[in-house]
Amino acid sequence: MQKQGNIRKMHTDLDDQVKYQLPIGNEKIDLNVLIGKELKLTYLGQINCIHCGKKTKTSFSQGYCYTCFTTLPQTDPSILRPELDLSYLGIARDMEWAKENSLKPHYVYLAYSGNLKVGVTRESQVPTRWIDQGASKAIKLAKTPNRHIAGVIEVALKEHFSDKTNWRAMLKLVNSNDIDLAEEKVKAKELLHPELQQYISDEDELTDIVYPMEMIPDKVVSFSFEKEKEFTGILKGIKGQYLIFDEGKVINIRKHSGYLIELKAE
Repeated sequence: MQKQGNIRKMHTDLDDQVKYQLPIGNEKIDLNVLIGKELKLTYLGQINCIHCGKKTKTSFSQGYCYTCFTTLPQTDPSILRPELDLSYLGIARDMEWAKENSLKPHYVYLAYSGNLKVGVTRESQVPTRWIDQGASKAIKLAKTPNRHIAGVIEVALKEHFSDKTNWRAMLKLVNSNDIDLAEEKVKAKELLHPELQQYISDEDELTDIVYPMEMIPDKVVSFSFEKEKEFTGILKGIKGQYLIFDEGKVINIRKHSGYLIELKAE
C-alpha cells in the first residue's frame, strides 16, 4: 500500500478496542490492520493549513496557518482555557460558532492516562476527547450548560488534580487498577463550592478504554518530521494520537496535522 496526502488527526471509534483511521488526502486508512507491519513515513516538505488550505512554513495550534490561528473561533485562547470563554455574555470571535460549540452542554471529567487528571469537553466529544488523550478510563464529574462554567469548575479543581496529560507515562501505562475514579469523583465534589456542586453529574458509569497495542514500550522517544523527514519502523500500537513503533519510537499525529506525507505499508 502506498498513499500520499496531507494528514489530519486520527479518527477514532470506541469498541472492545479503539478503532483508528488516518485521514490522508481524501482517504481514510484503517490503521488497526497495519499493526505488526512495517511502515515508511516520508515528509514531503509541505504544510497546508487544515482550515483554509494555504501553504504555511509553521503549523500553529496543531495544523493552522498564522492568520487562521489568530482569527478562528476554534483557536481562541478559551479552547485551552475554558474559563476564559465569554460567549455566555455575547462576546466571541464568532457567535454563530459559539452557539453550536461553546453554548452547548459540556462535561467536566476525571480521567486516568498515566496520571489522574481533570478536563473539560463538549458533550458531543465524549468519548473522543478521552481517547485522544490516551485515557485508560474516565468518569463524568459535572455537566454544565456552557463551556465557561465547566472551565470555572476545572480551575477550582486544578489545585488538587492535574489538568495536563503526561504523555510519556500515558504511553508506558500498563494498568490503572489502583485508581478508583468513583472515589475520586466523591472527593472532587467535596472540594467544590456549593454553588458549583449543583452541576455534579449523576452519571457514575465508568468508561474503560482499550487500545490496539502489541507492545508496551519500556521507554519512548518521540520524533517529528522536522527532524526526521523519513522514518521506517514496525507499527506496534496506537494510543491517544500517537503511533508507537518498535524500539519505542513514537510520533504525535495530531501535532502534524496538515503535513504532506507519503505512507508506505509492506
